[in-house]
Amino acid sequence: MSIIRTIAPLAALTLGALAALPAQAAQPITGRWATVDGKAIVAIAPCGKQMCGRIDKIVKPTPGRPQTDIKNPDPALRSKPLVGLALLSGFTDAGDLWKGTIYDPESGKSYSSKVSRNKDGTLKVQGCIAFFCKTQTWTPVR
Repeated sequence: MSIIRTIAPLAALTLGALAALPAQAAQPITGRWATVDGKAIVAIAPCGKQMCGRIDKIVKPTPGRPQTDIKNPDPALRSKPLVGLALLSGFTDAGDLWKGTIYDPESGKSYSSKVSRNKDGTLKVQGCIAFFCKTQTWTPVR
């Protein structure tokens, strides 16, 4: 019985100390990033309390495709230029990564997304439908 009386307070102190530790913040994702295929450069910056990413430059235009958001589900937005288009929106720090929404101008669809920094300095970008995610690696642009 005396062992339980000794261990119980120690366990409570240990759990209390662990609960008091701050959550690990996600690595910063701000900067300019080349997409996986090198077609575009995306600039990620704060927008209010969240992070957002816009197309900063089209590097390799798709031949025969206008440089507008032609696949947008809203016909009124289809003439909007791709440069300046918001790809990443509403990203918040979720501990070791960022969570938000990613828009794919190739399909006109939006997906839930997770973004995190890799140890080599690249960016891991995931677009997900339920548990199925497509992952890309974006590289920093200087």
